[in-house]
Amino acid sequence: MSSDDNKDSAPPTGGPDGAAGERRGPNLLIMVPVIAFVALAIVFALSLKTSDPSRLPSALIGKAAPDVGFAALEGLTGAAGTVPGITPALLKSGDVTVVNFWASWCVPCVQEHPLLVELAQRANVKIVGVNYKDPPPGGLRFLGRYGNPYAAIGTDPAGRGAIEWGVYGMPETFILSGDGVIAYKHVGPISRESLDGKIIPMIENLRSAAGSKPAS
Repeated sequence: MSSDDNKDSAPPTGGPDGAAGERRGPNLLIMVPVIAFVALAIVFALSLKTSDPSRLPSALIGKAAPDVGFAALEGLTGAAGTVPGITPALLKSGDVTVVNFWASWCVPCVQEHPLLVELAQRANVKIVGVNYKDPPPGGLRFLGRYGNPYAAIGTDPAGRGAIEWGVYGMPETFILSGDGVIAYKHVGPISRESLDGKIIPMIENLRSAAGSKPAS
C-alpha cells in the first residue's frame, strides 16, 4: 500500500464532522446548565440590590397584635427600677406603640439604634423592644453601649414569638395603634428617610385619627 493510500484512509482529525467536533458536543451540553445557573444568580443578585425589603407584605396589617408575652431582659434596670417585659396588655395602652425586634449580633440593628433613640425623643412615643435569640449578656452590653430607648424589653430566646409576629429577620419594626392593632411594618433597619418619611408620619396619623395625645 502506498503512502498516498495511507493518507486517504486515515480517519479525520478535525472539522465539524471529525473526532474533535464530536468531543466539543458534550462540552457544550455541560456548559448549558452552568450558564443558566450563572444567569439566574445574576438576576437574583440584582433583584436583592434593587428591591425594597420594607415593602414585604404582612398578613398582620390591620389585625390585633399576636397575643404573645415576652419575659423581661434579666438584669436590665433603668431610672424607675427594673425594666419590664412585654405583655399583650402593654400594647393596648391607648396610645401608639412601636415594637422593635433586635439583637446584639445584628449589624443593621447597631446602624438603626441611634434613630430609635431619636424617635423616642422626637415623637415622644413608647418603644418596646424584643431581644431576639440573644443571651442576656449580649443584650445588656448592647444597651449599655448604645443607649436604651425602650420603655419595656422582652426576650425571645427561641424565636417563637417572632414567628407569631411574622418576622423575617433582624431588625423589624411594627407600629401599633392605641388599641393594639398593627398599622405598619418596616422590614430591615430604619433609615433617616424612612424615619422622616414613614415612621413619624404614621405615628402622627394614628394619633390624629384616634384623637390621642403623645405618651407622657
